[in-house]
Amino acid sequence: MAYDMRDDLEDIYFTEQQLADKVAELGARITEDYRDKNPLIVSVLKGSYVFMADLTRAIDAPCNVDFMVVSSYGVGTKTSGEVQIIKDISQPIDGRDLLIVEDILDSGVTLHYLMQVLKARGANSIRLCTLLSKPARRKVEVKVDYLGFEIPDAFVVGYGLDYAERYRNLPYIGILKPSVYGGA
Repeated sequence: MAYDMRDDLEDIYFTEQQLADKVAELGARITEDYRDKNPLIVSVLKGSYVFMADLTRAIDAPCNVDFMVVSSYGVGTKTSGEVQIIKDISQPIDGRDLLIVEDILDSGVTLHYLMQVLKARGANSIRLCTLLSKPARRKVEVKVDYLGFEIPDAFVVGYGLDYAERYRNLPYIGILKPSVYGGA
């Protein structure tokens, strides 16, 4: 019998259509706010790559794109609190308007650190667009300018989000069964 990733999910939290509708809504807001600014949109990899691709297609204004890999998790499911920039953006940001695109705002530790680093490099402005936010897990407050959905403290995967590099390719977001990640 073939393995089906859906068997590892408790439930589907956001359908493909719900995600598409939210991305269109966010894209319209970002288009309006950045119409004459040519922002640099920075995707925080790996989790945000699906959201970032869909979001940039929904923005009807000039923009540039770059990528960073930043981690405070290592191989676990909880933040270590120590942030590392693994891959930095490749273009100068002095005087640029930045829009950071993230898959999920959890503890806030990584994004707070990242925003401080980018501001210190001379960015004109920095705004944050996150698909998901888990306020119950917050250790450091981070201002979110564009929010997809607020969610409870559940382990979600799909639409770019992973557990142990799996489930990113699911076209929706589901809640992972605790038995899969040793949560209960």
